[in-house]
Amino acid sequence: MTMPSPSAELPEPGDDVGSTRSVIQGGVPPANVPDVEPPTVWPSGRIEGRQAFDRALRHAFELAAQQGCKAWWWADADFADWPLGERATVAALNEWAGSGRRLYLLARDFKRVQAHQPRFVTWRRTWDHLIEARACPGLSVDDMPSGMWTPEWALNRLDPVRSVAVCGTDATLRTGVRLNLDEAWARATPSFPATVLGL
Repeated sequence: MTMPSPSAELPEPGDDVGSTRSVIQGGVPPANVPDVEPPTVWPSGRIEGRQAFDRALRHAFELAAQQGCKAWWWADADFADWPLGERATVAALNEWAGSGRRLYLLARDFKRVQAHQPRFVTWRRTWDHLIEARACPGLSVDDMPSGMWTPEWALNRLDPVRSVAVCGTDATLRTGVRLNLDEAWARATPSFPATVLGL
């Protein structure tokens, strides 16, 4: 499958970009994540705690669907604490899915997704032609990117244990997140097929 064309300020996947995992640290105000549904702006700022992290992801799912995001990247060690199995998440993903859309999934492995997120696994199987998934088990948990990227917005989880992250539309943040994803993607191999034993 072909990779998406990144914006002008971003290198092609596989370029040697070095490590820029912690794009923004400290000094960032609390995340501005709207409480009113449906969201109209991307979350921005610093996120601390599981509830704030979940809320930022839920808003990102809805906004990506509303705006018809063409290229969407997700990365995490195992996605175990992402709200992927929720009905609202799958509904937003169904709204997002369509011609010209691409979702890139990157993990150390997808075992916990396959075991504990059945709604998402079913959705992944249905929309296989829009999805490319890779795993990089050789990366340590500390080196594995955790976050989300779209051409308009990015989230970088700096501390997965405490769910500390920064997110926003800032170009520096978006570029750094994308570079981290490209670096890990180049080391990864295809994984999480649409049809596996038990599906």
